[in-house]
Amino acid sequence: MPDFQRRELLVQGSAALAAIAALYTSRRAYAFPTRDSEEVIPWLDQPTENPDPVGIQKQLVWEDLDSWITPNDKFFSISHFNRPTIDEKTWSMEIGGLVKKPLKLTLADVKARPRQEVVFTVECSGNHGFPFFTGGIGNARWAGTPLAPILEEAGVMEKGIEVVFFGTDQGEVAIRDVKMQQNFARSMSLADAMNPDNLLCYEMNGAALPAANGFPLRLIAPGWYGIANVKWLKRIEVRDTRFMSLLMARDYVTIREEDHNGETVWAETSVGRALIKSAPAKVTRKDSDYSIIGAAWGAPIDRVEVQIDQGPWAPATIDHSEEAEHAWKIWSLDWANPAPGEHTVTSRAVSTTGQIQPAMDDPLIAKKHTYWESNGQVTRRVRV
Repeated sequence: MPDFQRRELLVQGSAALAAIAALYTSRRAYAFPTRDSEEVIPWLDQPTENPDPVGIQKQLVWEDLDSWITPNDKFFSISHFNRPTIDEKTWSMEIGGLVKKPLKLTLADVKARPRQEVVFTVECSGNHGFPFFTGGIGNARWAGTPLAPILEEAGVMEKGIEVVFFGTDQGEVAIRDVKMQQNFARSMSLADAMNPDNLLCYEMNGAALPAANGFPLRLIAPGWYGIANVKWLKRIEVRDTRFMSLLMARDYVTIREEDHNGETVWAETSVGRALIKSAPAKVTRKDSDYSIIGAAWGAPIDRVEVQIDQGPWAPATIDHSEEAEHAWKIWSLDWANPAPGEHTVTSRAVSTTGQIQPAMDDPLIAKKHTYWESNGQVTRRVRV
């Protein structure tokens, strides 16, 4: 840092330091491979009309993707029941069940604990599962306090194996001939809940959680699909059995055919951890030069490859100016002299362990009979 900047900081004190830090963070957060005066060529295959604009809000418009961090006002939001309005002054959260020391925490109690941040790309497991639902994804800098020390403080009993997260949102659920009011609830094993990356989150991109994204407190579980990241938290409960609620055992369940020595076996699995995936975001043009830009996420990404019109796979360039373990990677590919007319663009991500994002005819996708965990290769159509 030049001497005059050092002197200026000494004179203006911590306020100046905070302002410079904020500016630096903003610049880093919005790094993106763009070219001055470039034009975005719209995709021909636009999503169909959203039939549930209340439950599914602010989907990502891929052609508008222009930042590594997704701004709060553009971050997607999904509700399965109601969207609660919560007064932080009267709100509190209980930690109970099979614990030695039940806790009740206010928002001030949570914020008084050690602060931790994580940049994490959240994707709904149904993203790309419907023609209208292609933008259920966003990348944010989340801040809160780690969950594990709170569970340790509560003292999980020896027989406690499952941690259930209850939201304030609730609705009527029908099971056979029984109707009941249930809160949104999801669970994970105690071992998974104790992951040091898991946060009780109260902040998103430097601001308080928006109401649509879980205010005043939500779970952030990096590496898991959005359904596991419970919003509007009201209670955490430790149990001695697996939790089988609507959204654990009856919905958000993937059904697949599996081949076992020539015999078809039907498997049902609860949606959990995110899967490797990528998608073309947009095609841009500057003069006669074209570029394809996209994102990859869901696993440690080694490389991304792009296929145009069923041609050979070409390696994309990954933007390393912004990186985080649980965040998407932005990639681009120069497209030299495309022929006029309609083209298809497909991307596939490859993980650091060699796992390849499956094609749509791969048995993992082709023999899947539900729309959850739709991580097949995404193909878009464009006319140049």
